[in-house]
Amino acid sequence: AASRLRLSGLCFLLQILNILLFAVFVRYSPESSPGHCPPQLNCSRRNQDSGFQQLRFQDVHIQVLLSFGLLVAFLGRYGPGSAAISILIIAFAIQWAVLIQGFLSFFLNGKIYMGAQSMVSADFCTAAVLISAGAVLGRVNPVQMLLLALLEVILCTLNEYILLSLMGVSDSGRSLTVHTFGAYFGLMVSRILYQPHKDKRKREEWQDRGHHPDVFAVVGTLYLWIFWPSFTSATTVHDNAKNWAVLNTYFSLVASTIATFILSPVLYEESTPWMVQIQDATLAGMAVMGMAGEMLVTPFGALIAGFLAGLISLLGFRFFTPVLHSRLKIQDTCGVHNIHGLPGILGALLGTLLTLLATADTFGDSLELVFPLVAQGSRTVTDQAFIQLSALPLTLLLATLGGCLTGVVLKHKVLRSPPDAQSLENTVLWEVKLGNC
Repeated sequence: AASRLRLSGLCFLLQILNILLFAVFVRYSPESSPGHCPPQLNCSRRNQDSGFQQLRFQDVHIQVLLSFGLLVAFLGRYGPGSAAISILIIAFAIQWAVLIQGFLSFFLNGKIYMGAQSMVSADFCTAAVLISAGAVLGRVNPVQMLLLALLEVILCTLNEYILLSLMGVSDSGRSLTVHTFGAYFGLMVSRILYQPHKDKRKREEWQDRGHHPDVFAVVGTLYLWIFWPSFTSATTVHDNAKNWAVLNTYFSLVASTIATFILSPVLYEESTPWMVQIQDATLAGMAVMGMAGEMLVTPFGALIAGFLAGLISLLGFRFFTPVLHSRLKIQDTCGVHNIHGLPGILGALLGTLLTLLATADTFGDSLELVFPLVAQGSRTVTDQAFIQLSALPLTLLLATLGGCLTGVVLKHKVLRSPPDAQSLENTVLWEVKLGNC
């Protein structure tokens, strides 16, 4: 009862805070096209409120809600609660992200002007929070999850503002600002909250191998295939760049899926991969295209990148995850290091390499939209590539420091984390059937 009342009280306070801040600061953008938009809002890249942009927002929102929500539902006795907590995080983080991002990017004359693109940006930030939540899933209570979202939205927005607005980094599909940041932020929170398992249960014993987790993984994978290309291309502002991002993403995800069927029988006893593994490989193949998606990867390059991401994901689960747990004391419940962190780093390195090939002959009209400072002559291609590369350690630094700070806050005894023996059995905060499915 105390846990439920604590959650209810925190939700009430945060929602009242959001309502008051929205009432004072948030307004709908009066300009629906970049031609009429005040220059202070930087509408050329941030405020494309056209019909197709609103459709992109719907696709991105469905992707965040369903694909990420179903991904965290694989724990048998925690699945119903984890899906509900994901919805709670999304409901709060979108509101909070609109405010925090608005103060940095959409603030003019004392007001935050929002539209479809600001909602897309809020969904991106929410996706990073859900990735981080996957690293600590089953070991924190809903109150801690809400506080994680509260702090991470601020730090994620700061990282995005530094990279995209101040440094001029091209990361349309968010390899760095969503996948890499969210993964390593969550891993550091997990490290600070580490507790050795008293009953020594293995991860395979946590998972319910019954019907429901497979259904969740199947549905989540299908939604990834349908909607993730819109996620990757949501911030592109030119049809050519959008087409590149969509096609490159599809080529990458098909190759990463094939890699799973190749490597899984070699690493595990089963002749075919589990559906959760296919879902993980799909995410890895898409994460690697975050930065490079709108660049000139070429179809065979996207296939190679996706294939490598699929291999890295499986190898990570087989070899890296046990090392993280035994040596570094990091419990990565959903394996975000393998499906978001490592592919995100690979995507950043690929984007840096492709930046060196950015010329007017190769990119055409898209050069001004992907690398505007290069097209204007303010930067050389080498300078832009160096900035793209330097964004990676900066993101890792901010994610690491932010995760440590957040972990310290969440570890406070007042928040009362669930006992270690009950951490993956959400019977305290959610009604769960203990019999057969």
